[in-house]
Amino acid sequence: MAGKKSKLKTWTFQVHKWLGLTSGLIVFIVAITGALFCFQDEIKDALYSWRKVEKENKPYVLPSVLHQKSHELFPDAEEQMVFYAGKNRPAVVIQAEKGSYFYTYFNPYSGEFLYREDLSKEFFIIVEEIHMHLLLPEPIGKQIVGISTIIFVLLLITGIIQWWPKKKKHLKDRLRVKWKAKWRRVNYDWHNVSGFYIALIALIIALTGLSFSYEWMHEAFYTAGNLGTEYPKEKEAAIVDTTLTTAPNTPVLDIAFTETVKAKPKSEMFFVWKPDNKTAVMTGAYPQALNYEKQSNLYFHPITGELLKEQLYEQKSSGLKFQELGYAIHTGQYLGIWGKIIVFIVSLIAAALPVTGFIMWYGRNNKKKKKA
Repeated sequence: MAGKKSKLKTWTFQVHKWLGLTSGLIVFIVAITGALFCFQDEIKDALYSWRKVEKENKPYVLPSVLHQKSHELFPDAEEQMVFYAGKNRPAVVIQAEKGSYFYTYFNPYSGEFLYREDLSKEFFIIVEEIHMHLLLPEPIGKQIVGISTIIFVLLLITGIIQWWPKKKKHLKDRLRVKWKAKWRRVNYDWHNVSGFYIALIALIIALTGLSFSYEWMHEAFYTAGNLGTEYPKEKEAAIVDTTLTTAPNTPVLDIAFTETVKAKPKSEMFFVWKPDNKTAVMTGAYPQALNYEKQSNLYFHPITGELLKEQLYEQKSSGLKFQELGYAIHTGQYLGIWGKIIVFIVSLIAAALPVTGFIMWYGRNNKKKKKA
C-alpha cells in the first residue's frame, strides 16, 4: 500500500508541477482581476455621484421616453436596452456607437440626463474583459481562460493529494506555516497550507467561472439542480408570429415594462430589451438593486406587445434557479458583503499560488545546478 501511495504522489507531483508552470501566468491574471472586480459596485459608488439618485414616490419614466431622450442627445448611437438599476439608482440606456458601447444614465423619475460612460475606457469593464478574455478576441480569449481554469481545478485536486499527510500525527504540521523557518521553507509551507485552506471555495469559484466559458458547464448546473429531470417547455424560446403587423398606440417597450412591473410590483431592478421585430421583447425583474438573483422574465411580441411567455422566479425549476445563481456565487454576491470579502481573499491567495509554486520550482532547479 505504501508503494502505491508513493507512486501516486510521485505521479501527481509531476502533473501538478508541469500544469502549474504552463498555466501559472494565466491563473495569476484571472485570479488578480477577479479579486479587483469583487468590490466594483462599492468602489464606483464611492467615486461617482451619478451612481445614485434621490428615491421618489413616483413611477419610473417609461423606456420609450428614455430611448427618445438618449437618441436626441446622441443621434449616431443605437439604443439596445433600458435598465432600471434600483429605486435610488439611475436608469441606464445601453447604446452602441461605432463599435463601442456606452451607458447613458438618466434620473429614473424625471428623465434628466446625468452622465454617459464609455465602456471601452471604464476601468472595471477592462478588468472584467481581462478576467474573461485576456483582452483577446472573445472566441480565443474565452478558450484560453477556460482551459486554464480546467487546469486550475486539476491543480487543486493534485495539490490536495500532495498535501495529504501519510500519518495522522503529521496533520498538525500540514495545517500551519513555520514562520520562524528559513524563507524557502516559509514559501513552501505557505503554498501548501494556503492552497489547502482555500481549495473548496476556489473549486466552487472555478466551476462557476467555467459556466461562462463553456455551454456544457452551464447546462451541467441546470441538470444538477433538477437531478437530471428535463423541463423542455422551460427552455423553449418565445415564438414570434411575424404575420402580425398591427401595432398598438402605446409603444411596445412601455407595454412590456408596465406589465412586468405589474407582475413583480415589489421588485426594485428591471430591464427591457428589444433586439428586432422578429425576436421577442425580453424583460427582467430582480427583487434587489444591483443583485442579480431571483430573476423573473417575461417575453412580448415585438410589434403587438402581446405577452408570449412568462417565467416568474417562483415558477422556474430548481435547475434553472441554480443555473442563474452562477454569477452571484462566482462573485460572492450570494452571501452579501461577507461573500465578496471571502471571494476577494480566496482570489488573492489563488493568485499567490503560481508565484510561490514558481519560486519552489526555481529554487529546486538552482540547487541541482549548484550541486552539478
